[in-house]
Amino acid sequence: MERDSDFYEKVEQITDKDPRYKVAAYAFVMLALNYTLSKLGESRHVTGKELLEGIREFALAQYGPMTKTVFDYWGVHTTRDFGEIVFNLVENKLLGKTDEDKIEDFSDVYDFDEEFVKKYPW
Repeated sequence: MERDSDFYEKVEQITDKDPRYKVAAYAFVMLALNYTLSKLGESRHVTGKELLEGIREFALAQYGPMTKTVFDYWGVHTTRDFGEIVFNLVENKLLGKTDEDKIEDFSDVYDFDEEFVKKYPW
């Protein structure tokens, strides 16, 4: 439990400096990372595109037709926003990265309207 409180304390510090995204968006990214790792079946580095695929699947499983609405509430409107969150976590030593990882890995990977609205006419 101490670890969770440390995580949330650090994320609150991040959101104080960068208020674009809600704390819940950071927690969701960590849950989606765990989901992605479990789908891969091994503990290893996850690329931006792999994480975004995991985010898409996990979000739809968690929020269904409300996914885009939830993301909007969190301040997340594009895949690049998830990259900004990831790199904020990296900068604050809550996640690691390789030399090859860059913020552009998260740019324009998929369109939220396409993935979360048009494909799923709930």
